[in-house]
Amino acid sequence: MREYTAPSVQAVAEDENMADVVWVNAERFGDTVSFRRHRDGSWYDVTAREFAAEVLAVAKGLMTAGIGKGDRVGLMSKTRYEWTLLDFAIWAAGAVSVPIYETSSAEQLHWILSDSGAKAVLVETAEHAATLEEVRGRLPELDNAWQIEGDKPAVSALSALGADLADDQVHERRRSVRAADLATIVYTSGTTGRPKGVMLTHHNLLAEVRADINAFPQLMGAGNSLLLFLPLAHILARAIALTAFTSRATLGHTPDIKDLVADLGTFRPTFVVAVPRVFEKVYNGAKLKAHSEGKGKIFDAAEATAVAYSQAKDTGGAGLGLRLKHAVFDKLVYTKLRAALGGRCIAAVSGGAPLGARLAHFFRGIGVPVFEGYGLTETSAAANVNTEGAFKVGTVGRPVAGTSVRIAEDGEVLLSGDVVFSGYWNNEQATAEAIEDGWFHTGDLGELDDDGFLKITGRKKEIIVTAGGKNVAPSVLEDTLKAHPLISQAMVVGDQRPFIAALVTIDEEFFPTWKSQRNKPESATVPDLADDPDLLADVQAAVDEANKQVSQAESIRKFTILPRDFTEAGGEITPSLKLKRNVVSKNHAGTIESLYTR
Repeated sequence: MREYTAPSVQAVAEDENMADVVWVNAERFGDTVSFRRHRDGSWYDVTAREFAAEVLAVAKGLMTAGIGKGDRVGLMSKTRYEWTLLDFAIWAAGAVSVPIYETSSAEQLHWILSDSGAKAVLVETAEHAATLEEVRGRLPELDNAWQIEGDKPAVSALSALGADLADDQVHERRRSVRAADLATIVYTSGTTGRPKGVMLTHHNLLAEVRADINAFPQLMGAGNSLLLFLPLAHILARAIALTAFTSRATLGHTPDIKDLVADLGTFRPTFVVAVPRVFEKVYNGAKLKAHSEGKGKIFDAAEATAVAYSQAKDTGGAGLGLRLKHAVFDKLVYTKLRAALGGRCIAAVSGGAPLGARLAHFFRGIGVPVFEGYGLTETSAAANVNTEGAFKVGTVGRPVAGTSVRIAEDGEVLLSGDVVFSGYWNNEQATAEAIEDGWFHTGDLGELDDDGFLKITGRKKEIIVTAGGKNVAPSVLEDTLKAHPLISQAMVVGDQRPFIAALVTIDEEFFPTWKSQRNKPESATVPDLADDPDLLADVQAAVDEANKQVSQAESIRKFTILPRDFTEAGGEITPSLKLKRNVVSKNHAGTIESLYTR
C-alpha cells in the first residue's frame, strides 16, 4: 500500500481557538478537578472554574503590560502547573506562545527570542533570568520579562498588574482569535543547524486534540488522570496535556524525573506519556531489582510469559496453559510492576523514538499496553498512533483522524491533513523544501501494510552508504543496542567505509550494579574498564542481538566504548534525546578513524 487516509471526526469551525475550552469547562463542568498541584508533599485540587479564573487574571496582566493580538511571548520553564496556566493565558490574551527548553543556553535563548520577535518572556528561575540577562541587550523587541519563581512570582505579579482591566476586554480579545490564526511557534531542537520555528495554528492544535480524543476514548475523560513529566516545550507532552484538559481528565505535573517514582505512587495516574527511554528504565530497573534479590529466574519466566501472552493476542489468543501461567505471574510479578506506575495505570502513550517489539509486548503482557505513535513538531505531535482497537506491535499505528500518509517512490513518509503545520517562521526556503503539493516531507523512511499501519524504517538523511554501496539505516541497530540496560547511547558509523561500526556509551545508573555483579572495584570508572573483557563481552552480546535485526552486510563488525556519555551540554544530543550525528562525529573523529585503522 502506498497511501492511507483516516477520515475526520469533527471539523474545526473558523471561529474556534484553543482558549475556548477553558471557559467551556468552567461554565459547563465548573466543579471538575482539572488539575492536582503538588505543594509541600501533597496534591491539591484545582477545579475547572478556579483554573479559568487564574487564566483570566494572568491574561488581563499580559494585556495591561502591552501584549497585543499576535504578539509572541516566550515561555522557558520545566514542566509545572504554571506552564500550562501561562500557555492558556497567552492564548486568552490573543498572543502566540513560544516554548523554550529550560536547558537552553544563552545563545539558544537569544536565537529563539530574536527570531520569533518575542515581545515578552516568562522564565522559571533566577538562573534562567541570569541567562536572559546575558543576551537581553541584543533583544530590542523584548519589552518585558517575568520570573515564575522568586520574590515576585509571575502569576501573582501579572494578576495584580491586570486587576483593573475589565474581564470583558479579555473575552473580546480571545473571541477575536480565529482557528486559522497562529497559536504557537515551536522551535525544533535541531539535530543540524539552527532550530527552525514551526508555526502551528489553533486549527492544527484543535485537530490534534480531537484526533487524540477519538484515538483514546478509554484514556481521555472525567475520572481519568495523567501525570506529566516530559518537557512541555516538546510538542508530544503539550499535545497530550491539551487533549487531557479538553476531555476533562485530571492533570498533574512533576518537574524532576528523580521524583517520578514517588510522584507516580501518590498521584496514581490512569495513564502516562513518555519516551521509550523511560519505559526501558522501568523494565531494566525491575529486572535488575529481581536479579539482585535472588528472584531473577522468576522475573525472567514472568517476562517470557508476558511477551508470549501479548504475542498470542495477535495470533488468535492465548491457550489455557499460557493463560494459567499468566494468571500466576500476574499475582507474583505483574501487580508489583503496575504498582511502580501508581497501581491504577491502564495504558501508556509512547513517542519520540521507536519502542522496540519486545518491550511493547512485555508491557502489554503485564497489563499496561504502550500505544506507540509517530509524529513531528510539524504535525502538532501524533500523525499516526496505535490504539486499543487498532494495535500492531512493531508499527506506529494508523493515521490519526483527518490525516493522510503516503509513501514516496524513494520510501520517504509524506503526510497531509489538519494537523500538518503551515510553514516555518521567517523561513520561506525551508517551508518550500518541506511542503510540496500539500504534502509534508518528513525525512523519515517507512512502509505501509495492507491495513494502513505505518512502520518507520529509518531517517532519509541518516542512511549510511558503505564503501561497498550497501544502504544501512542506523536506527534499527541503535535502538536495539540502547534497549540493553548497560548501554545508554549508541551511534552507528560507516559512511563510505568498508564496514559498519558503532560508538557505545555506558549507562551511568546501571554501571555501579554491573560492577558489583562482575566483582569489579567500586571506584573503577568507565575509562578504567574500557578494555575489560567482561564489559566488552556484555556489550558484544548487545551488538550480537542488534545484528540479528539486519543482514550480514549491515551488521556491526567493530565497536568502541567511549569514556563518557553523550550530553546535551556537550551539544551531542538534543533536549528530546536525539543524536546530533555531525557533532558526535566531529567530537570523536579520532576514535571513529581508529575503528578502521587498528
